Amino acid sequence: MSSESTKTIKASYSGIEGSFAHIATTKIAPDAEYLHFKNFKDAYEATVSGKSDLTVLPIENSMAGEVGQVMDMLFTGPLMVDGIYELPVTHCLLGVKGSKLEGIKQVISHPQALEQCEKFIEANKLLKTSFENTARAAREVANLKDKSVAAIASVDTAKLYGLKVLKKAINDSKDNTTRFAVLKRKEDVTPDRPDHDSFILLFTVKHEAGALARAIGVLAVFGYNMRVIRSRSLKKKNWQYYFYTEIEGKADTKNAEKMLKILKGECKSVKVLGTYKPGCVLNQ
Repeated sequence: MSSESTKTIKASYSGIEGSFAHIATTKIAPDAEYLHFKNFKDAYEATVSGKSDLTVLPIENSMAGEVGQVMDMLFTGPLMVDGIYELPVTHCLLGVKGSKLEGIKQVISHPQALEQCEKFIEANKLLKTSFENTARAAREVANLKDKSVAAIASVDTAKLYGLKVLKKAINDSKDNTTRFAVLKRKEDVTPDRPDHDSFILLFTVKHEAGALARAIGVLAVFGYNMRVIRSRSLKKKNWQYYFYTEIEGKADTKNAEKMLKILKGECKSVKVLGTYKPGCVLNQ
């Protein structure tokens, strides 16, 4: 067996151990060596430069919407999508050992987590404090050793930092889910996966009447349904936009080849970002 076949994959993500990004990455690539970074850009660039073999980044949350910074990197950067996975987000109230729910006065977490647990926080009259992310908030509670301060984070994070779960599933909505994309260099993407029956398409249209309608019409003529379509502003061109779409169908067929050829004639730019299998859920 060659050393290449036994090489440990390196996977990068943004956050620290115990963050939802870390949890997603360990479930997507359970045998990998994990590299964590402070922000999305550094995690992305780790794979671009070859420091890591893949990067796992959030692209959308069912409550908070798209992750704009990541979307923009997908549009401008060289990495390809090689899968999308859904992670149900279950927020829990975590305190130090010996603490009790009725004794908690202050709760710290990421602003989105605080917002997503607003009803529970109000019902228990807790003082809110924003923190960089849920895992760092949990680590801060562990370091403070204050029985009146709790964090909102996951069960996995509680185990990691030796915290007690005071209350499980405190989300206002039980349908809170984050979608994570697996990003790889083009040469490392697995080709022609039979179960990858959807693809991601990015395009910009000409700045003229009917341009977007014509582009969408091309997809319709060739029988492609858009599962998702979003617009994002082009950072260097005021009032102009690119479009992010997720398309039902295979990207490696003769039909897709013909569609893309015509679409390129209607658009200023067209980019197939990658493929995925819809509905891949990561169980916590």
